[in-house]
Amino acid sequence: MVDERPPHGMRSGAPQQSKEVLLQARGIHKAFQSTKTPIVILDAMDLTLRPGETLAVVGASGIGKSTLLHILGTLDQPDSGVLLFQGEDILRFNEQRLARFRNRSLGFVFQFHHLLPEFSALENTFMPALIQGVEKDQAAQMATTILKRVGLAERIHHKAADLSGGEQQRVALARALVLHPPLLLADEPTGNLDKQNSDQVHRLLLELNQELGMAMVVVTHNMALASYMERQATIVDGRLDYLRS
Repeated sequence: MVDERPPHGMRSGAPQQSKEVLLQARGIHKAFQSTKTPIVILDAMDLTLRPGETLAVVGASGIGKSTLLHILGTLDQPDSGVLLFQGEDILRFNEQRLARFRNRSLGFVFQFHHLLPEFSALENTFMPALIQGVEKDQAAQMATTILKRVGLAERIHHKAADLSGGEQQRVALARALVLHPPLLLADEPTGNLDKQNSDQVHRLLLELNQELGMAMVVVTHNMALASYMERQATIVDGRLDYLRS
């Protein structure tokens, strides 16, 4: 892949033009109201992500990393701007169409795994497939395949509450990828794990990116995880500032 990141110290300007663009944000603006004046978090922010490309967004708490990820994942709406996914402005989708889009096109992994503790690893993992309308037997087969891939072949039928923290996060990763979405969004995916489990998840993310070809945007304080990504950026004055690799 040709490296077209902006030179060090330059913020992203107009999005790069490409025949093959997965996700493109243009002029994203987001502010939160305070008691006196709005607090601007994202200001005319642009971002272009191609299929299979990986990006880590790093930096101190409060600069807008999670806000950016939530907007890219349509969990939050910007005040203004355009968000294109494979050329379609997904911010114009109604709630029903947006829910279908999230289910089919996006995988989410968060710091807290958000598993249902009374359900097994298998049941937690195949839920996105059931929501899409896949028959239960086929959904279970899909979930079994990805659970084995993330190293949980012996834990498939264990309840989530009986799994270790590292195992729970791998179930969350399997659930995010069971439908092979073209984009994975991860917010501090190893923030609650010890170094050994963090390293395992780091390697899995990289391997699955290469095997499945999904693009990734990862928000993290962990520079070891960020170093796995092709590009690293922080947010300065509401815009992406790309870092030298």
